[in-house]
Amino acid sequence: MKTILIVEDDANLCELVKLRLEEHDFNVIDVPDGMQMFKKMRKVKPDLIILDVMLPKMDGYKLCCLLKNYDPYQNIPIIIFTALSGLESKKTAKDMGAEAYIAKPFDAKVLINKINELLRDHDAQSAKNNP
Repeated sequence: MKTILIVEDDANLCELVKLRLEEHDFNVIDVPDGMQMFKKMRKVKPDLIILDVMLPKMDGYKLCCLLKNYDPYQNIPIIIFTALSGLESKKTAKDMGAEAYIAKPFDAKVLINKINELLRDHDAQSAKNNP
């Protein structure tokens, strides 16, 4: 069972996403901010991270950049999950290293499909690098 970490400060939205993911047999861990994310990741290394942009203390773009530049976590796929829309926001997400960008409000099927695609790609890359 794959583990997904959701970093989202909106408790209601987080619960909705968590329920959708659990329906598809994912183990889901959620935290409300980046500090909690790093504390949780000391104990559990997720297979994928869903990262909101507008978070307290440190925004999701900065968190994404930190993760992508820290060796133990740099290969974990990240989906930026945000109410921000537009080309500039998508470009920033890509520049920070995110593998995908999903705008809120979101379509659960699109989110699940993107998660499955990223996990398949990650598993294939890992198998190729570690035969």
